[in-house]
Amino acid sequence: MAKAVKQTESDAGKIVLSIDIGGSHVKILTSAGGAERRADSGPDLTPRQMIDTVKKLAEGLPYDVISMGYPGPVRHDKPVLDPMNLGKGWAGFDFAAQFGKPVKVVNDALMQAIGSYEGGRMLFLGLGTGLGAAMIADHVGLPMELAHLPYKKTRSFEDYVGERGLERRGKKKWRESVFDVVNRLRAALQPDYVVIGGGNVDKLDELPADCRRGDNTRAFEGGFRLWRDKALIV
Repeated sequence: MAKAVKQTESDAGKIVLSIDIGGSHVKILTSAGGAERRADSGPDLTPRQMIDTVKKLAEGLPYDVISMGYPGPVRHDKPVLDPMNLGKGWAGFDFAAQFGKPVKVVNDALMQAIGSYEGGRMLFLGLGTGLGAAMIADHVGLPMELAHLPYKKTRSFEDYVGERGLERRGKKKWRESVFDVVNRLRAALQPDYVVIGGGNVDKLDELPADCRRGDNTRAFEGGFRLWRDKALIV
């Protein structure tokens, strides 16, 4: 069920620390500006190690509240499952208690989708280690776990358009699969437009019809909007 983002007038003036957690890097940026800061993550990264990393990265940066994009399903600002490409101990972890500041946690694809949103019905697909997906319909954000749905030959969407599919089948066949998957999902979900982001979108010379290229830095903007967009529901 969607949950309205509770916001007071004072939220708009607070400095937001936006955290983007990925399989290769943890990246941060504050709404006060400046340059992105990052550190390596990897398959053994635990939530406590992530917090220690973020605190070191954020040394000298003022911030009042935190937004976090997490690579997995989220409910009530806590991960539901451990991520596929990080360490253990994430499910149910209380980030607000450990940071000592208010924290909003959403799926990482949804955070980038929020930062890319320009109204109407938008489908976001993130081509990276796996396949991230989210939809926003009239300011209602819907994280979607589409990556592991069956696709072909007992394999999932992610097996074909994720990093493993790219390495296993080569760039030409991978691109063909991306176009096919995008067209199938667009037919099923009927968005007004599709945004394709993630680290591997740069490997597409062309995009399917009615799609535009995303930018990973929009994840930070999504984190800022979680606190300042009064119309947003996630």
